[in-house]
Amino acid sequence: MHQISNVIYAHDELLKMDIPSKRLPNPYHDFPYMVIEGVLSPLECRAFTNAALSDHESVKAELRGRALDTAIRKTDIHTLSPEHRTLYENRFAAVRSAIEQFFALSLSRSTDVQVLGYEAGGFYLKHSDDSSELRDADGHTIGFKVVAPERRLTTVLFTTSYTPNPTDKDHFSGGELLFNYLCDQNGNTVTLRPEAGDMVVFLSNPYFSHEVLPVKEGFRLSLVQWHNALL
Repeated sequence: MHQISNVIYAHDELLKMDIPSKRLPNPYHDFPYMVIEGVLSPLECRAFTNAALSDHESVKAELRGRALDTAIRKTDIHTLSPEHRTLYENRFAAVRSAIEQFFALSLSRSTDVQVLGYEAGGFYLKHSDDSSELRDADGHTIGFKVVAPERRLTTVLFTTSYTPNPTDKDHFSGGELLFNYLCDQNGNTVTLRPEAGDMVVFLSNPYFSHEVLPVKEGFRLSLVQWHNALL
């Protein structure tokens, strides 16, 4: 393991890989990612969640216009109302400066926000947001090829909460956000269990490869964007 922030380490195998887009935040931060609490209020989270649950026109997630293999990802894309889009944009604008300061960059263009719903059984296998994995004949990852260089930063805003035993659709079990190459000093993989209203922010490069573990119960809803930036 090699240390990349005060309390977070990365697997040494990354040092041997070709990572063209490698970049890390200030190593003196406690964590190399941000968790911003309370970006949305509980009432606002419920409004977003109820809208998604009543959306009968959701579509299966795609990759560059092609349907994704459900062995890789099982999630639905919902549509934001104009009212909710404006609310999201206002809340993002309120935290933008803090994000730019933390990562020492200036955000420029952003993708449209994706509203991703995971029902029970939904998941997303390990992936990097800006790169495809390069594998050897045995299937081992040996490097990465940048396929979305405009993605410098990823933001994920949750409107539902993790709980071990959900009793309503505002909560879910399973569905943890796991960073495959990051761990604590004891080698435990970094696994986030978000609360509704939390925004998780991380660089889009392979150091922050991640997956969504299978949802066991309930409904996991997140608003995801990818952002370009001036470094």
